[in-house]
Amino acid sequence: MSAPDTAAAPATAAPGELHPTTAYYRDQSARFAAVLDGVDTTGGRWDAPTPCEGWTVRDVVAHVVDTEREFLERHDLAGDLPAVATATAGTGSDPAATWRTWSAAVLDVLTADGVAERAFEGYFGPTTVGETLRDFYAWDLVVHGWDVARATGQDYPISDAEAREVGARADGWGDALYSPGVCAGPVAVGEDATEAERLLARLGRDPYWTAP
Repeated sequence: MSAPDTAAAPATAAPGELHPTTAYYRDQSARFAAVLDGVDTTGGRWDAPTPCEGWTVRDVVAHVVDTEREFLERHDLAGDLPAVATATAGTGSDPAATWRTWSAAVLDVLTADGVAERAFEGYFGPTTVGETLRDFYAWDLVVHGWDVARATGQDYPISDAEAREVGARADGWGDALYSPGVCAGPVAVGEDATEAERLLARLGRDPYWTAP
């Protein structure tokens, strides 16, 4: 998925604390890293198909890095990012290491004075760099983490509360959620589907997909 810039309620940090939007990105990027580390321990299936039709696990990592890089470039924040991460992640021999290098560099950018709070006019109105990272790029990691886990036989629970939170972020997209390059159309699920299954189906994934 790739995103226009999104709007959200302002967030502030107490003196000496990590900005809330940056903390959310940190937490989700660490969770994504753990899933990628698990790919090697489950057989190194980097070229396995994922629930995203036509995408391998390696492709998912490349996509996540590339969309974040494009966003930071639009805001002149990519100048100090490492070369290993500014190239397509899929060309590297170790996507998990590439992600760790990349996400650490993004956190360095976001923790610089004033960056998370930097305001701009987004696709849906006034927003900030930090809010956009949280409102799309960070919750995107939740969904793509599930993609990778599902493709490689790992557990990846999404709680009801997390499903509601991610769903609320998606609400702000309206019809743009199904624009080309964002999400495929919703998938039908039964009335007994869990909140996580309903979320995944809403975001164009078959929640019962299994690796071939």
